[in-house]
Amino acid sequence: MKKTSQLKTLIHSQHLEFLMEAHNGLSATIVEEAGFKGIWASGLSISASLGVRDNNEASWTQVLDVLEFMSDATSIPILLDGDTGYGNFNNARRLVKKLEQRNIAGACIEDKLFPKTNSFINSKSQPLADIDEFCGKIKAMKDTQHDEDFVVVTRVEAFIAGLGLKEALRRAEAYRQAGTDAVLIHSNKSDVTEIEAFMKEWNGRLPVVIVPTKYHTTPTNRFMELGVSVAIWANHNLRASIDAIQKISKQIFQDESLINVEGRVASLEEIFRLQRVDELQEAEKKYLPSK
Repeated sequence: MKKTSQLKTLIHSQHLEFLMEAHNGLSATIVEEAGFKGIWASGLSISASLGVRDNNEASWTQVLDVLEFMSDATSIPILLDGDTGYGNFNNARRLVKKLEQRNIAGACIEDKLFPKTNSFINSKSQPLADIDEFCGKIKAMKDTQHDEDFVVVTRVEAFIAGLGLKEALRRAEAYRQAGTDAVLIHSNKSDVTEIEAFMKEWNGRLPVVIVPTKYHTTPTNRFMELGVSVAIWANHNLRASIDAIQKISKQIFQDESLINVEGRVASLEEIFRLQRVDELQEAEKKYLPSK
């Protein structure tokens, strides 16, 4: 099944599905091996892995380069965290063209202004996009895609901006009419009350995606009860890698030796396995002349 079709199936599943964050080819490989059916290419994680802020400091073409490695390394679909679409409708529709060329299954765009700021930083001071202009961006993306199964997810930031349920519903409905395939309703509360209120009023008009980073203590069964289609674990592989690298680097710096860390890190053989070195060795036997 095409990657786009796989993602579309996940979005429209009658059961709660999950996407796991990855930010490069290696982490994407690990996510697939773990058993996940799809990957969230996190804007925060990709920018952080490049050493820059989540404010569109990494250009969209630099993000595409990362995505190409992620796509080549995996067989499951990737949903790109596409920020605001990297500009106006013209930038967004060109993004779709370039994503399809790299076999990326879909893009999620948020209704904020370019350059964006991460939703958990001074969120209530962040202005939202004009609804009509943003609807034009959605239409341009859907009109541009060649693969009918390419997925556009629209992230509603009304709760993040402190504008409440009425505005969240107004925006989500406008985006539905503009042709989006699903809405991602975002919340930075430590409980699930905003999501519950939205789901009750939304009443299944389109599939709903959530990112439960801040309300992580909510039992997953509750998301199922609410009728959520997809939950995204949005940044935990990046955060896990930071924690591990900090601890190992500090230990080696203090010890000036590897004696206390060698048994705590992945083996070189595991790296070679993830890189599929065995495939290359078999190919060499087939294609290189024997000596």
